Amino acid sequence: MSTDRPDTTESPHTVPAGWFQLEASLLDYSHDANRGTRSTQWIFGQINLKHGLDESTDLQCIVNSHAVAGVSELGDGSRTSGFGDLTLRLKRNLLGNDDDGPAFAVMPYLTIPTHTQVSDNAWGGGVILPFGMALGQRLSLGLMAEMDVVPDTQSGGHDLEWLHSATLGLALSERFGVYFELVAIAGEDAAFQGLGNGGMTYSCSANLVFDVGMRLGLNAAAPDVGVFSGVSFRF
Repeated sequence: MSTDRPDTTESPHTVPAGWFQLEASLLDYSHDANRGTRSTQWIFGQINLKHGLDESTDLQCIVNSHAVAGVSELGDGSRTSGFGDLTLRLKRNLLGNDDDGPAFAVMPYLTIPTHTQVSDNAWGGGVILPFGMALGQRLSLGLMAEMDVVPDTQSGGHDLEWLHSATLGLALSERFGVYFELVAIAGEDAAFQGLGNGGMTYSCSANLVFDVGMRLGLNAAAPDVGVFSGVSFRF
């Protein structure tokens, strides 16, 4: 089973035809403090439900079941919560879906606003290009380029944002694995962000995997720290 979580770098492999795969974040927390402003975000039960349409294509629906965001500045604070936006993605593998060689896919996506307190209240979208390959029996490499059309809350329009990531995965045993990842994010009107991520996976079976991990901001513009846990299973 190949999953898109827990790292930022997505997998180039698709869900087998006729199968369903559910990847859920049990808890995702992030914290950022910058120039007197503190921001926190909790996401409970973010779900990515996938269905294999054919041998090289799967359809995905991502739901933020419940999100809570808080901002405080000089003792004054506010908190919002609610059902997050919906994201639809279509992943098409173009190379190496069924073997251990290099693999590549293209994944366009569309974000649909739900107009809750935590919604961006605007449509968005983009395209994701994941690549992966084995570097040996235990080591694997993942690379990803992503272009996003994101809402601009100040102008009411949209901006372009680019994300690049690289991850190394290491199988410690048949059940335990770890990964280390670097992520770079840049945008038209946004400061460059650098992130360092790492985590561990535990495979209970061929169709059930648990994960935990941490994100660390590498510069002032990036969120300071984040922690998460999740589960993925196929049926």
